[in-house]
Amino acid sequence: MGKEDVVERTQKTAKALFTGPVAIDVPYRLWKEFDPGLARDLSLFITGNMYSREILPLPERQMVAVAALAALQKIDELKVHLHGALNVGTPPDKLRETIFQIGIYAGFPAVNAALSAYKEVLVSRGEWPIPAKEA
Repeated sequence: MGKEDVVERTQKTAKALFTGPVAIDVPYRLWKEFDPGLARDLSLFITGNMYSREILPLPERQMVAVAALAALQKIDELKVHLHGALNVGTPPDKLRETIFQIGIYAGFPAVNAALSAYKEVLVSRGEWPIPAKEA
């Protein structure tokens, strides 16, 4: 697999995750301001090599990212991945359930912070309130 293949997978995966109904300020842009070469290498690895793997489809991979970031209370990054999850078709009720599940391991203050971030994301996308059948 050549460098061009990784670049193509990176672009395709990034487009699926981060092109949606609202603009998302992804960390890549910040990295690029400090070190464009390293930003490219990180992007090729994270998005082109890791996120493009097909063992876990993107919606499931995003649920894993949401769970980890919610548990760690990394709220800014969590918002990026909540948008990404919704962009690739992760059902809103599965994201909600993923967030509640981390309460067992990370505590309910982490759940509260993650739900607040999730609501903010949904509001920004015009998807709040959640329809009654999904709530």
